[in-house]
Amino acid sequence: MGILSWIVLGLIAGLIAKAIRPGTDPGGWIVTILIGIAGGVVGGWIGSLLGLGTVDGFSFRTLLLAVGGSLIILWLYALLKKR
Repeated sequence: MGILSWIVLGLIAGLIAKAIRPGTDPGGWIVTILIGIAGGVVGGWIGSLLGLGTVDGFSFRTLLLAVGGSLIILWLYALLKKR
C-alpha cells in the first residue's frame, strides 16, 4: 500500500473510531490521520496474530482492522489521560 493509501485509510479509520468512541479525544484532522495510521498498524498486527490477515491492501477487512486498532489506541489514550 502506498503512502497516500495509508493516509486515506488512516483518515477514514480515525474518523470512524472517533465517531464510535464517545467523549473527548485528542487533536484535529492531522492527529485523526495519525491515530488511524497507527490503528492500521495495531489492527494489522493483532489481525496477523489471530490469523485474520494483515493490512496490506485497501479493503473492507483492512478498514475494520484499522478501525479496531484505532479504537484500541483511543481507549489507551483515555486510560493514560485519567492518570
